[in-house]
Amino acid sequence: MIAIQLVSAQIGRVTGKGLAANVMALAPRWVVLGLVALLVAANTFNIAADIAAMAEALSLVIGGLNHEHALIFAAGSTILQVFLPYRRYAPVLKFMTLTLFAYVATAFTVQIPWSTALLAAVWPKAAVNADYFMMVVAVLGTTISPYLFFWQASQEVEEMNIGTRDRPLREETRRGGDPELARIKADTTTGMLFSNAIAFFIILTTAAVLNANGVTNINSATEAAEALRPLAGDFTFALFALGIIGTGLLAIPVLAGSAAYGVAEVFGWHATLEARPENAVGFYTIIAAATIIGFGLGFTGISAIHMLVWSAVLNGIVAVPIMAMMMLIVSNGTIMGRFKARRWLVVLGWLGTALMALAVLALLGSSAIG
Repeated sequence: MIAIQLVSAQIGRVTGKGLAANVMALAPRWVVLGLVALLVAANTFNIAADIAAMAEALSLVIGGLNHEHALIFAAGSTILQVFLPYRRYAPVLKFMTLTLFAYVATAFTVQIPWSTALLAAVWPKAAVNADYFMMVVAVLGTTISPYLFFWQASQEVEEMNIGTRDRPLREETRRGGDPELARIKADTTTGMLFSNAIAFFIILTTAAVLNANGVTNINSATEAAEALRPLAGDFTFALFALGIIGTGLLAIPVLAGSAAYGVAEVFGWHATLEARPENAVGFYTIIAAATIIGFGLGFTGISAIHMLVWSAVLNGIVAVPIMAMMMLIVSNGTIMGRFKARRWLVVLGWLGTALMALAVLALLGSSAIG
């Protein structure tokens, strides 16, 4: 995961262009358009699940109607992205990452058999069937997700747009660039380690409290949080609800923004969160449309958990060709210049791509066999 995120960040910083724009240099436009369409679909369903989960969590804490809360979250997120310049919005997103530690705190408010949990984390009990491989692909699709690739590459470009970074590295006439690559490596490695630690604590808490007590069928955030209350107490319930809200507030801008970056780059539109709305109409329209459609999906009666799982599975499948394209880009001297990826990064990146492809093939094979 660290290697592939490093690749996406380096592509953006070295070329000064987002991921879709770079992929178009290697693949036909219709192929890129198809991949971006799948990205937008998966992101929209993910947004729908996040909005529904946040609304349900807030209703549990303060009361009120789910759809009213969902409207507030959807409208608030869209307005902030469209009307707040990137230089002011980016610090807000960074600050909201602190809410993720609510999940860590939750884990320490319940009884966890640590030796058993750590052993199971290192040596899990695998089941060779379609359901098991579907969840493997879903977990991989959540952690090694296409929207993160598009977002990280575009954030490097955004930093150049506001003057925080210099021009694209490949345009530098003098020797150098190593400090920038070191900065990217440190930022990405730290972020990925923290994100995986948070994911571990979420899985740990739900396994120790819910699964261990026979709660194995959850269809909404409400059910998950309510199931925690009698088993772990009100404080744990409140922390878990706070985590759902904070995670959603952080995720929706990234999901909608990455979809907009991808579409805008394919069609050659101006794509930056720093632009005024009238100067990037197409870009902001995609952000608004993805969020509004996501809000609308909350009225369809589709389970938020089902939308979350299937969007994660779709992300896992779509990630394979996108990761392969990224590795071809970062290894291409014509595109990357003298900043072509080093051998260790290329090896790790292709290894991650191969493992992702293997998981998807296992899912497809087990589903075909039945």
